[in-house]
Amino acid sequence: MTQTHAAYDNVPGNYYDKYNTRNPIARYLMNGFLDSFDALTAKTGVRSAYEVGCGEGNLSMRLHDREWDVRGSDLEAVSVAEANQQCATRGIAPKFETRSLFDLKAEEASAELVICCEVLEHVPDTEQALAVLRSLAKPYLLVSVPREPIWRALNLARGKYITDMGNTPGHIQHWSSASFLDLLSKSVKIVDVRKPLPWTMVLCRCD
Repeated sequence: MTQTHAAYDNVPGNYYDKYNTRNPIARYLMNGFLDSFDALTAKTGVRSAYEVGCGEGNLSMRLHDREWDVRGSDLEAVSVAEANQQCATRGIAPKFETRSLFDLKAEEASAELVICCEVLEHVPDTEQALAVLRSLAKPYLLVSVPREPIWRALNLARGKYITDMGNTPGHIQHWSSASFLDLLSKSVKIVDVRKPLPWTMVLCRCD
């Protein structure tokens, strides 16, 4: 039986505006994430990006403000509307559309750098998702996922999701840094790895 993209799509999680949090600890952790993102994107030497799972567009707009050409998509229409509002605030045309990762085609969504941050932990079929991402990346792919078991341990330490042993709602895939790198190394060339607490962020080449 042929499966449609609905069989693969993300499992929705909780909404938390981590990019604009005022919590000092969360802000410190996000600064580490963004510093790693800035370093790895700069390392590519390219200036065009397509963000898969763009959410509210914060990472793409961060690149736009560094004079990159950016586009992106997300499964959630509300998030895409917020991302395009960021475009409107900057006086530029909308850059984002509502699309499933599994509907993206190279002729319309490829870029020198494809970004997929904080998405794969929500996707039931990781191998299929990575196959799509590889087809879009010309040649770079930047991915990040929560680093387990540290992620859940930190949730427990702040008293969150106790009945789920610290697992954030919607997270159905769980990787340590080592297991995530092992997964990626089967199909892409790993260029650089950063581990801003509590994430694993990896720059890859797909050529």
